Formats: sequence, structure tokens, C-alpha cells
Amino acid sequence: MKTIFLSITFLLCSLPSLATKTNETKLKYNVNGSSGWVPYYIPNEALDSGILGELVPKLLSIAEIEIEKHNYPPKRTNQALETGLLDFDFVSPSWFANGDMGAEFIQSEPVLNIQENIITLKKNSLAWADIDKIKDQSIGTVRGYLYHDDDVFKRVDFTSEQQLILALHKNRVEAAISGDLPALYWAKKLNLPISLAAVHSDGVLVMRLRKEHQALMPQINAAIAKLKSDGTIQSLVHKYTNADYTL
Repeated sequence: MKTIFLSITFLLCSLPSLATKTNETKLKYNVNGSSGWVPYYIPNEALDSGILGELVPKLLSIAEIEIEKHNYPPKRTNQALETGLLDFDFVSPSWFANGDMGAEFIQSEPVLNIQENIITLKKNSLAWADIDKIKDQSIGTVRGYLYHDDDVFKRVDFTSEQQLILALHKNRVEAAISGDLPALYWAKKLNLPISLAAVHSDGVLVMRLRKEHQALMPQINAAIAKLKSDGTIQSLVHKYTNADYTL
């Protein structure tokens, strides 16, 4: 879905003789994202660290898994995931061909919706309610991102979702494509209202877990279910976007 693979990755280090006992397992995790994945992760913010930045410690606490936080550069964490040193990350199956994340992994229940919309100013929202309207039009996009249908419209690249919001208000483009939560976050942060028009793509965010640790998945799924039912996920999304949210 994106050429820049943005994720929050986790290193699982089990005690050798107690690897199957969840309450005696330490989950070493690496919260490492990019400024391009706001509001899922916001770097250099201890308290307001983003939706996943806040959600992950809560999730692991409810799952009764001890945690130890690390901070590695993105290149190192991605390599560690491929070699098995890292055991968790958060991805959308929609980012992979046919939803196949690889034979080495299993996935959790959905944590969040991942959706892209046509975004525009409120006065133009009705005009962009039909996704087919983008055909042959100049559409704001983020440089380096892949879009499944960018052969049908004319890309106008900007450096980030933040710049897309500014471009709309400066009339540099009339419509752009953005993840719904990043767009709502920057609209709130910049105090520049926008509308979410036609859906461009949608999927879900899941925890991807290496199969050798699949015994931990029932506890993780139970924790995800609790955080949905008690409103924690909805509250975090609202905190960063002022948007109501259900899954």
C-alpha cells in the first residue's frame, strides 16, 4: 500500500524454560515509526505518543505480558522482523498481495480500521462523493506512496499528509488522497477543516505475530476485544482526531 513500510515492531524474548507460560514471558518491544505515520505514532512525545503509541502498552498490560521498551532505527527493526529476532508488528493485510503476509506469521483480530479517502474542503465534498470523479483529474498525493489506481489520475505529489491539508486550503489542488485518521489529525492540529469524501481504499490493522509464538495470540485477542468494548480505542482515536470511531 505504501512504499514506505511504516510499522511498530516488537521483540519477544521468552524465558528459556518457561516459553509457553504467558505470565512469565517478557515482551520486548520497539516503538519506532515515522513522522509520516501520524497519528498512529508520534515520535519524541512521551505522553501524547499517538494512537498505537498509547494503545500498545495498554494492550500488553491487559494481556498480562511483561514489557520492556527499546528504541531501534526503522532499518534495523525491519531486518530483525525478517530474520525472526522481532516477532510482532502492526500491518494491514490489504497492503499485501491477496492479503498474504507470509507463511511465518499469523494475525490477530482487527485492532483498527485503515481507510483512505478523497479529502477536500467541505464546500467541495459533494462533488467528490463518487470515487470515479478522480479519473483524469489532478489529485494531491504523498511522494513515495503507492496508490493502487494512480494510472487513472494525475498525481500532484507533496511531502506529507500535513502538506496535503495545506495544499487544499491554498487551492493548489481541489482533492487529495489520504488516510482518514492522518487527515483528521492534521486538520485538527492545523485548525484547517476538511471533509472525507469518497472512500479510496479500506482495510484493517492487525498485530502480525510469528507462528512460533502463536500460543500468545488468545491472550492478545482477548485484550484487543476488551479495549474495543470498553471504548479505549474509540477514545484514543477521538483524542487525536476529534472523530467518533467504531470497528
